[in-house]
Amino acid sequence: MSKPFRGGCACKAVRYEVIGEPVAMVDCQCRQCQMDSGTGHASHVVFAGAEVKLEGEAQTWDLVGDGGTRKRRGFCPVCGSPVFLVFPDAPQIFSVRAASLDEPERYAPQFVTWTASAQPWDCIDPTLTRFERMPPGQ
Repeated sequence: MSKPFRGGCACKAVRYEVIGEPVAMVDCQCRQCQMDSGTGHASHVVFAGAEVKLEGEAQTWDLVGDGGTRKRRGFCPVCGSPVFLVFPDAPQIFSVRAASLDEPERYAPQFVTWTASAQPWDCIDPTLTRFERMPPGQ
């Protein structure tokens, strides 16, 4: 097992530690990720069944994804930084924003989702596998 993934918000009021290996590292170009990130996509490090330790009180808001998935986004109530994403119908999944990592260089995207919503100015590595929506089986 590698060392834990640690990170948090810009002001350090919300912190996390994830013990476990990511199951995916993904750039998502859905409209919700665009709006939440303020740019063309959001980069996620996704864990399944990992041990998660949270410090501080994150604010959350719930939404339903473009594909019908219920999501709960966690952000800092002080600085507003988006930090994590959980799924009420799949509580074993915990996803952190790649930019929130203390060591963001550990992020290595594996594929791109929701390219159907991609903005022409959002240039993502053209060698990555792309999916118009979610990959099969997700």
